[in-house]
Amino acid sequence: MRSHVRAMALHAPAFARLASAPAAFVPAPRHLAMAAAMFAASVGAHAQSAQAADAPAAAAAAAVAATHVANATGNPTAAQLKTTVVTASRTEQKLADTLPATSLITREDIEQSQAQDLPTLLRGQAGVEIVQNGGFGTSASIFMRGANSNASLVLIDGVPVSSATSGTTNIAQIPVSQIDHIEIVRGNVSALYGSQAVGGVIQIFTRKGDGGPPRAYAEVGYGTNNTTQANAGIAGSFDDGKTRFSLDVSRFHTNGISAVDPRFYPKANPNRNGDDNTSVTATLSRKLGDTWEAGVRLFQSDGSYSYDNPSGKRPTDLNDSDTRVRQISGYVKGNVTDKWSTRFTVTQGDDYSYNYLNGNGNGNFHTSSNQIDWANEYAFMPDQKLIAGYTRLEQTVDTNSPLGHNNRHVDSGYLGYEGTFGKHQFQVNVRRDAYSDFGGANSYWLGYGYHLTTQWKLLANASDGFRAPTFNDLFYPNYGNPNLQPERSISKELGVQFNGGERLGLVRLTGFQTNYTNLIQSATIAPGVSQASNVANARVQGLELTYTGRPLFGVDVRASLTRQNPTDLDANKTLSRRARQYGSVGLSKAFDKFTVGGDVFYSGERYDTAGQHLGAYTLVNLQARYDIDKSWYVSTHLDNVFNKNYQTAYGYNTLGRAIYVSLGWKQF
Repeated sequence: MRSHVRAMALHAPAFARLASAPAAFVPAPRHLAMAAAMFAASVGAHAQSAQAADAPAAAAAAAVAATHVANATGNPTAAQLKTTVVTASRTEQKLADTLPATSLITREDIEQSQAQDLPTLLRGQAGVEIVQNGGFGTSASIFMRGANSNASLVLIDGVPVSSATSGTTNIAQIPVSQIDHIEIVRGNVSALYGSQAVGGVIQIFTRKGDGGPPRAYAEVGYGTNNTTQANAGIAGSFDDGKTRFSLDVSRFHTNGISAVDPRFYPKANPNRNGDDNTSVTATLSRKLGDTWEAGVRLFQSDGSYSYDNPSGKRPTDLNDSDTRVRQISGYVKGNVTDKWSTRFTVTQGDDYSYNYLNGNGNGNFHTSSNQIDWANEYAFMPDQKLIAGYTRLEQTVDTNSPLGHNNRHVDSGYLGYEGTFGKHQFQVNVRRDAYSDFGGANSYWLGYGYHLTTQWKLLANASDGFRAPTFNDLFYPNYGNPNLQPERSISKELGVQFNGGERLGLVRLTGFQTNYTNLIQSATIAPGVSQASNVANARVQGLELTYTGRPLFGVDVRASLTRQNPTDLDANKTLSRRARQYGSVGLSKAFDKFTVGGDVFYSGERYDTAGQHLGAYTLVNLQARYDIDKSWYVSTHLDNVFNKNYQTAYGYNTLGRAIYVSLGWKQF
């Protein structure tokens, strides 16, 4: 799973190098041991009785509390077990009913986590590893279930936002203040979403107005490294709830840290690498009759950050980048009949990146995407649904590096079935994607669930997925190969789930395996000449354990543990930048006007692109909030409590101990 160095040079500040290197297995620290003990206590004891579960659950909770660990994503359980999600099947269903492994981050979770950026917010999620080249704003990569960073799909309100040249998404420039909630589906779901959804899907839903009267809100904050943030907005409805609207504006600034450690790269500039971001989200919708609705959305994030080039010529070089992620969409949805609902969406999106070296232009990349999507759901019987849809995506790339071919279109059709017969639950999805520049790809997803009891469920699924070649893979001068075929994958999963409701929580144990073939990497075709080729093969096997619940004393608990073996089969090495084990565990508790908590993250050792060793690390964060009254609140969080020195990418610094304080107001 390597990318050619020339292709990566197109986005040197935008993504991390992906080469394979061996890694050794490291035992989990005591934090993960406690998480496993908590899982075992929950599953084993609940099988006998709820009362018997209290003692071991209390012991596990007390043990974790003693380490000052709490939930990184807030207060999830009561809302999550009752809230519906849509990403796992493209239809609404309760979180506990999803057959693909699914997680939910609510707006309340985001606020209580006090995460400063999206990479921090995602870091504690099951199956998700984050690699970042420095502090806030610098390029960050997502590895889901051991898949490459360009094999996990990020959507904003249902629309892909990855670059057509690099295949990655600039998640560091998507501010958390603009997010209403996030749904994460782990594992291959290409049959639902097409290319890149091999490792999984992260779907971000932006904030929007509800049916209540207009209410305003605002928050300001300050912290370490002269980090400032401000956010203000208003959302609500009028005309008896028929018209809904929202407007949210945010600003973020930090002086940052030096992204690269000069001890590893002496030619890198040791100065601070700051980040500035201004973003806006706006929505407007109108009900048309009893069942129809039309609306428009705007999301735009403008970032400006500096970065270090480890292979630069002089330690005085200044590297800067201006970015923009923007989406404008309009939709109409409603019920054609009492059984048939439909939605038609038109979206225009942009992904900009303008890079500068010492104030002079040093590469610009602009992906423009136009998409139409027609989605239909037909509930032909109780507990039986059919879905069908068509998507047309047109992409154009504008860059100062001539590609020889700068546009393509994709026509996609998909069908799905979701049904329940007594104790049996089924989900079937098939999809066809036809690309104008290299051909087409088919994919499928087959899922089955069997309810042993009202609480216990067995799960199994099998799927086929693909990743389409990027513009770099196909057309980059002296490297691209227009004869490339899509990367392919076959995935299988077996799992068991226990749903104990709000108090006992949701436990899920999943075993998974994905085989990758036709992976694209550089191959020597002549002396001194390399070309992108379908030559690599890999396999990822693993176990994933997740728990979300409120087992005792109103303490909210979320924990996850992943043990995996991501292997480059050709080189017989562990894939780079992926740990064999990682996880998180936490608690959160409200005391009248106070809410206190924290979180712990663990990652085992890894090896970077050229075999450099990256040590295991454990991070502990703490949070607290005080509600002054119904409108005003003050919050603070202390990150990296023990000032752990660690790296997720060789030679790149990470944030040390840092404290942040915020003051917020909400209209009532």
